[in-house]
Amino acid sequence: MENTAFVDRLYQALGTTALALGLVLGPLAGPSPAPAQEMRLDPALVKGPDACGECHKSSVGVWKDTHHATTFKSLPRSDKAKEIAKAMGIRRIKSESDCLGCHFTSAAVDGDAKPIAGITCESCHGAGKNWIDVHSDFGGKGVTADTEDPAHKTARYEQSEAAGLIRPSRIYAVAENCYTCHTVPNEKLVNVGGHPAGSKFELVAWSHGEVRHNVWYSKENNASPLERQRMMYIVGQALDLEYALRGVAKATEKAKYAVSMAKRAKAAEKRLQKIAEMVDAPEIQAILAIAAEAKLKLNNEEQLTTAANGVSVEAKKLSDSYDGSQFAGIDAILPKLDK
Repeated sequence: MENTAFVDRLYQALGTTALALGLVLGPLAGPSPAPAQEMRLDPALVKGPDACGECHKSSVGVWKDTHHATTFKSLPRSDKAKEIAKAMGIRRIKSESDCLGCHFTSAAVDGDAKPIAGITCESCHGAGKNWIDVHSDFGGKGVTADTEDPAHKTARYEQSEAAGLIRPSRIYAVAENCYTCHTVPNEKLVNVGGHPAGSKFELVAWSHGEVRHNVWYSKENNASPLERQRMMYIVGQALDLEYALRGVAKATEKAKYAVSMAKRAKAAEKRLQKIAEMVDAPEIQAILAIAAEAKLKLNNEEQLTTAANGVSVEAKKLSDSYDGSQFAGIDAILPKLDK
């Protein structure tokens, strides 16, 4: 299913207005502009969605009708994408790293890295070559996921993760892949190309859209348990702040990208302050203390990167230390999901 109109509307929706928001902007001199975005997965290690679908049939079946999947054909035909490509001097959208890193999944084909699909399972859960066989071995011929020995299951999970699998239970690690792209880590792409400076991404709502990322557990495209939604919301806000700080750190000029990233950082900080009023978690307080010290200005890469790294440490602690049952206090501000 091709949907170029959707892609064009999405680009418009992602745009942000360049407001000052207290951003302290220094002289134009600063760190070197970020290079073209690198591919986030090693093509030599990518197996492709069909390999995942051998076991995860329902998940991949739902995915095939989503915009993450159909963007493979629709994005190169989008008028907005063509406009951005022209401004950037990109001749072929599917062959440039500025586009490949986030919009496509590339694999090794006849010795060359080529895009084979849109945003796939491996885009979030890690390239599968080193772990997919271990992950799909339930303990011998005839043994299924339902009859697998518990000790074997534990060992299988541990070995799979050690080989690079990012399991859904690792909320920070999975969501980090979302924010890596949804905050558009490429200043030139925004300031020169006219690409939106990030999307209005929020982890709970956006992970419960076309694919609710709970298919394996519910066997249907149902919403995640409330406890998991709480964790996703809090960790997601921390990641939003972290990647906004990284964006300001890399910004080199007073333009849309720098101002948009500063705006995003301030908005995430305010949401985390609201969360802190509702629940008690020392990690959230630590994140807010880090944010309060961070100066959102140009030519401040070292301090802002250090701050972002500090937020990352605390967010990982949050993700690993709680199961969400402790955070019922935030239920009133969780995004309302469609049935």
